[in-house]
Amino acid sequence: MKKSAATIIREYGPFPGAERVNGVTFDGEHVWFASGDRLNALDPASGEVVRSIEVASHAGTAFDGEFLYQIAEDVIHKIEPKTGRILSTIPAPGNGGDSGLAWAEGSLWVGQHRGRRIHQIDPETGKILRTIESNRVVTGVTWVDGQLWHGTWEGDDSDVRRIDPETGEVLERLEMPEGTGVSGLESDGADCFFCGGGASGKVRAVRRPGGEVRSRKAGVIDPVDRSQGRTP
Repeated sequence: MKKSAATIIREYGPFPGAERVNGVTFDGEHVWFASGDRLNALDPASGEVVRSIEVASHAGTAFDGEFLYQIAEDVIHKIEPKTGRILSTIPAPGNGGDSGLAWAEGSLWVGQHRGRRIHQIDPETGKILRTIESNRVVTGVTWVDGQLWHGTWEGDDSDVRRIDPETGEVLERLEMPEGTGVSGLESDGADCFFCGGGASGKVRAVRRPGGEVRSRKAGVIDPVDRSQGRTP
């Protein structure tokens, strides 16, 4: 297993009216983060929140190339980003014990924090298609370049780890600085992860191993095409 210290490239926030950051996703232009009673669109270049959607947002957030998905207690809402309208609702597999949320290969991937597992579910019905066991609390979840990563957070210790999607074996760990937790997690599709910081109210950009982070107007990343979602 590879192990290294996480490299934090940039910190955003805290943001007015957002006491905590729960789920995090990226639509190719904006980082969306859940803050309890709304979803917020963050411009990663300027560091400013450019709009918000009033919707329950208690845990993970995902984007499928067109729609947002948001965990609200024991359900997952499908949301139209332009209007903020909830289009449909499915049950969350953890019945309120859910954490991270990601989109890949036509499915939603849902973390169960204390259940220490990740479920692949049907986005139309919520049916569990498969389950991957983890050996630690699962927070955020993301897929990038066929790799499955998830965040962990226990006490003052937190990391971002790559696991084998078949066995759950830990293949790589990025250890966050002591006292720096990871709630939501999302890849930019290229060279960095966006990590929710829980009660710190911050979003942190963390370098993904194997790539150099590109700059865009003093920001962190170049926009990427997310129309096809991530494919594991």
